[in-house]
Amino acid sequence: MTPTILPRDQHPISRRMLSENALKVLYRLNQAGFEAYLVGGCVRDSLLGQVPKDFDVATSATPEQVRNVFRNARLIGRRFRIVHVRFGREIIEVTTFRGGHDTEMAERHSQQSEEGLLLRDNVWGSVDEDALRRDFTVNALYYSVRDFAIHDWTGGLEDLEHRVLRLIGDPDLRYREDPVRMLRAVRFASKLDFTLAPETESPLADCAPLLLQIPSARLFEEVLKLFLSGYALSTYQGLRRYGLFAMLFPGTEESFAQLSWAEKMVEQALINTDERIRADKPVTPAFLYAALLWPATVAQTAQLIDEGIPPVPAAQQASQQVLNRQLQHTSIPKRFSLPMREIWDMQLMLPRRRGKRPYQTLTHQRFRAAYDFLLLRETAGEIASGLGLWWTRFQEASETQQREMVQKVEQGQDDIAVDDDAPESMPMPSRKPRRRRRRRTPRDGQE
Repeated sequence: MTPTILPRDQHPISRRMLSENALKVLYRLNQAGFEAYLVGGCVRDSLLGQVPKDFDVATSATPEQVRNVFRNARLIGRRFRIVHVRFGREIIEVTTFRGGHDTEMAERHSQQSEEGLLLRDNVWGSVDEDALRRDFTVNALYYSVRDFAIHDWTGGLEDLEHRVLRLIGDPDLRYREDPVRMLRAVRFASKLDFTLAPETESPLADCAPLLLQIPSARLFEEVLKLFLSGYALSTYQGLRRYGLFAMLFPGTEESFAQLSWAEKMVEQALINTDERIRADKPVTPAFLYAALLWPATVAQTAQLIDEGIPPVPAAQQASQQVLNRQLQHTSIPKRFSLPMREIWDMQLMLPRRRGKRPYQTLTHQRFRAAYDFLLLRETAGEIASGLGLWWTRFQEASETQQREMVQKVEQGQDDIAVDDDAPESMPMPSRKPRRRRRRRTPRDGQE
């Protein structure tokens, strides 16, 4: 194959725009006698005038050869063997050129399931073969430090100019090889504000169930990329459009038909997430998952109550059932699932504003997240507005004013109609109360 080559004077990428460490990797691989290129998002984003965050290198060197060149290199992955070359906090990801699957080497180093899912792909090839193994044409642009030119084997430069996202090869086959490519298609189209090519878009709805083959741990990482990159709302809308969201969050998708406020709550949560990311404020997967799974939990609670289970145990069972179901689709590490449950639990603490309770609630480590979650519920229309405003005032009030606010609640003079003691039909703490162990009475002859 003969690539289209865009010389240095016809593109805006200069070495000053690129990571010094990525350039070091390219130069040292070239000096060791190997081909090496910057490839993927760093080239694409640079051509679009954006500042790339990650730098990937593709090379003719095998993973073992890359490790021999760099002492600070580490081989990772089994499904796709890659090398991480670490420079302090920055990691340059290095991959070996991948080849086609119609060779004798492919029979030994690749493996596919009966459904076409690519289980292992460590078939090495040339740079032009590597280009054809990449996902989208705009991600298959190669930058060389030998001639400072852009090398294009798949028509990516033209698609970049027309802002089109196009899958390389037969879309149905490529989605079956790796269903996560469907999520990447929606994510990149949202992030770049690109249009999906018709042949790339048309198989999405039919191929959506293929995502059920992907390990839940991998899909958790993909969910973070989908919703924590600053384009969560538009990405979510794309996922809904093609039936992909239901493969990731089936309980939440089902709740949309049962709860009038559910869709608005999820959308508002994603809008808030995008705003925080653009304002360079911290975001956490715990809050994201709390918002995404809350409608499913409330719907399940209502169903159990209809079956005759009292509200409190119904809420406890529902939260656990929803979480167990979700773990079959996307894993949620405990460092996120535990804070998520605490945010839910505190929704019962916030209405209780008598005595010392509001002071204790205010000092809880999850108070701020729980407070934001309460405001989210009010905005979505799940619960009436008012309680959030009370907590807003309480946080800003002086100690004297706080005491006066609590006294008004206790005297029934508060203007916010909230029953501080009545349990609500929302998820309750999942932790079972500890049973007090009865002190054994010594029998005769025993101490």
